[in-house]
Amino acid sequence: MKREVYKGLEEEALKGMSMEKFMELANSRERRTLKRLSTNPQLKKLVAKVRELKAKNPKKIIRTHVREAVILPEWLGLTFGVHNGKEFKNVPITLEKIGRRLGDFSHTTGRVLHAGPGIGATRGSKFVAVK
Repeated sequence: MKREVYKGLEEEALKGMSMEKFMELANSRERRTLKRLSTNPQLKKLVAKVRELKAKNPKKIIRTHVREAVILPEWLGLTFGVHNGKEFKNVPITLEKIGRRLGDFSHTTGRVLHAGPGIGATRGSKFVAVK
């Protein structure tokens, strides 16, 4: 059985980790984003909201538009509703998602599947059966 770890640390060790300790483990891009936490009011508000809701009701889905938020280890086990431009997609936070962005798991574009030619599209399509 494979153990789930993030950069050599297990889930229990990560849950109690402070922001400063996590910043030492994070990649440079995420580290710079977390350093600028005080300058981004939306991100700062989200972190405060998550801490408040985690203490009250950890099962509640946290809806947010802040797609650029870095997933922190203290968010393990929570579920976020991340807006993709049209709707909120549920993103459960697991060990593999730590250090990534919330928007990475709520895609803004969907797959386009085109049907066959419609009636009136070409001369040959007038013989296509209409359902």
